[in-house]
Amino acid sequence: MKHRLDRYFSGFNLEYREKAIDCKEKYGIIFSGDFMNTIAKYTRTTYEINKSTFITTLKPVQNVNEAKAFFEEIKKEFSDATHNITVYIIGKTGEAGHYSDDGEPSGTAGLPVLEVFRKNDITNFACVVTRYFGGIKLGAGGLVRAYSSSASFALKENIIVPIVEFTTIQLSFDYSYLDIIENRLKEYEIINRSFTNNVTIDVKIPNNLIQQVISLLINLTNNLIQIKILSDNND
Repeated sequence: MKHRLDRYFSGFNLEYREKAIDCKEKYGIIFSGDFMNTIAKYTRTTYEINKSTFITTLKPVQNVNEAKAFFEEIKKEFSDATHNITVYIIGKTGEAGHYSDDGEPSGTAGLPVLEVFRKNDITNFACVVTRYFGGIKLGAGGLVRAYSSSASFALKENIIVPIVEFTTIQLSFDYSYLDIIENRLKEYEIINRSFTNNVTIDVKIPNNLIQQVISLLINLTNNLIQIKILSDNND
């Protein structure tokens, strides 16, 4: 499985590739579409084609107001540019989306950029692609390729990280099961332990693995365990 994941992340920064692969292996999330991703940092990249310069600026954001403020900041910085096209996707499922062509022919700029991020399941980001016209017209097809290539290059230079949602569950069981349960839970974050008549453990489990983990714990203890869902940790 490792080599498959390495190919999946082959275009991204080597420094963070192993972290992303480890996260996907650890939480059992392998295929695009099983989860949403986000970008980890502010980046700016430059892409040139036929004397036109495309400057792509990416920023992680949490809401529409942050995205709009970012757009205004970049437009002010590049106020002399030919175009500043804007894109954002926001929300746990990418439900809020926006793009603009900023004077480019309809469908040749903002939408191709948006599709690059949609295809990679990216959310909670804002993007501005700034174009300085170089004197050679690219045509509709050329513009689509130029803007999508600019976005793809920028995304590869950023850091893509999976958004893993967690729920806290509480386990109560006899001391005789402590070692085996803690061994099985070592990949997850135990946030509380208490030792009274029984052992009580609060642990954060990825949402996509909740049923799998509960079934495992029931089998390990011959159903001699109490399990309570405490909270959703994603807000």
